[in-house]
Amino acid sequence: MEFGVGAVVDGKVTGITKFGAFVALPEGKSGLVHISEIAYSYVNEVSDHLHEGQEVKVKIIGIDQANRINLSIKQVEPPPQRAPRQQGGGGQQRFNGGGRPHQNSAPRPMGFVRQAPKEPTDFEDRLKQFMQSSDSKLSELRYIEKKSGNRRGGGRR
Repeated sequence: MEFGVGAVVDGKVTGITKFGAFVALPEGKSGLVHISEIAYSYVNEVSDHLHEGQEVKVKIIGIDQANRINLSIKQVEPPPQRAPRQQGGGGQQRFNGGGRPHQNSAPRPMGFVRQAPKEPTDFEDRLKQFMQSSDSKLSELRYIEKKSGNRRGGGRR
């Protein structure tokens, strides 16, 4: 059997670590499924998704110079369908599903954009929204610090 990038093969989980799972492949070869390649959803614990001895179908996504084989379980199946998202930027008005603006669209301080609720709201989506909001706020604060830091210097050294 030829092991090439893109090939889909059957394997058996031989070991689980905090960063992924080792999988035995045909012809005595083995590879690693990184935690990010186990499922399309967030994987906190590998053992929540896989167990030793489990038969899995994996896709070879890379072979490095040391002939280590990188595998993916999630790429064997197409990604799950998600409801389309409404993306809004600063200053844009957010709308609910009926095309009307939200009832309580009171002005908020700069940088705080309320996300339109979407159905269903699961933990992964809420975490992703939180992380995006947090990153946005941090970058805004860094920009403000950088901008005000230049004025504070005043030419003294």
